[in-house]
Amino acid sequence: MFFLKELPTQKILKQYAKQFPEMDLEKTEAALTMLRQASLLIRKLDAYFAEQGLSQTRFLILIVLDREPDLGQFTMKDIVSRLDVSKVVITNTLKALEKEGLVEVKDCIEDRRAKKIEITKKGCSKLKSILPGYYRLINNEMRSTDSNTR
Repeated sequence: MFFLKELPTQKILKQYAKQFPEMDLEKTEAALTMLRQASLLIRKLDAYFAEQGLSQTRFLILIVLDREPDLGQFTMKDIVSRLDVSKVVITNTLKALEKEGLVEVKDCIEDRRAKKIEITKKGCSKLKSILPGYYRLINNEMRSTDSNTR
């Protein structure tokens, strides 16, 4: 999250640019604007996921499991390598998703220490019901971003 509500004015940025020659005024202003917009979008997405009974992490795990159907079953290592979330958080989230019947976790025959994870039909249905609203929210946010940059 980016918690700065009020972005610095051009005047403030110019003062910093004079003090710090490493600062590119336009790039810094663009980056701050992007961070603020991304933070607002993440908050809206978090609220949307909460309305749907999910968190961002739960949603992302379902997406990871759904988007590569050729792989079929995933290991914990597969999921950890695709998300920027700690293994502990992923483990706890998978337990909750399994309890809700959205994923299935099975013992791995090849490696008893490993588990095979796959999205269930219920998980696919949940994901498919959430995606239209997810994409609408993103589209609406990007429309407002596009109109603000013109």
